[in-house]
Amino acid sequence: MRSTSALSVIPALAGFLLCGAALPALAVGLPTPTGLPAQQPVPDAHPYVIGADAKAQVAAAFAAAKRSGKAVLIDFGANWCPDCRMLNGVLQMPQVKPWKDSRFETVMVNVDHFNVNMDIAAQYGVHVKQIPTVLVLTPDGKLLNPDGTLTLGNARTMSPQADIDLIASWDARAPQAQ
Repeated sequence: MRSTSALSVIPALAGFLLCGAALPALAVGLPTPTGLPAQQPVPDAHPYVIGADAKAQVAAAFAAAKRSGKAVLIDFGANWCPDCRMLNGVLQMPQVKPWKDSRFETVMVNVDHFNVNMDIAAQYGVHVKQIPTVLVLTPDGKLLNPDGTLTLGNARTMSPQADIDLIASWDARAPQAQ
């Protein structure tokens, strides 16, 4: 009887894992965080980059999403907005950030005083009337939360768990890979 050395299996296993790591099916992501503290985190002081090329950032997020199978989360806001800063504080919480990064290609789009980058939301049939306005889209650009894009506009009054549960519910609307 011939025995196979455990060492001879390692190259095959490594090749399988390396090839499999690129499959969108593995982009299922981490489970939604639960048991988040009721108190709000420290707001992020400057989550939106003024003068950034938002169109290029959105295009790059969609290109990455097509490769990874993740959804695209576009957060329209401004650094002067307390709800925007609070929502980003929630998304940066140590209990939340790994989940967010495993589920979404995220773009923070500065709208200043509703005078820049408004055309990006309009591409998806959304008019930014208040901020933050959050869009969750499939890699091919289908809006998953047309009924809730403005819901996080009062992020200061919502618990971190409510914020995350809402975003997770929108993500759950994505068609499941067969």
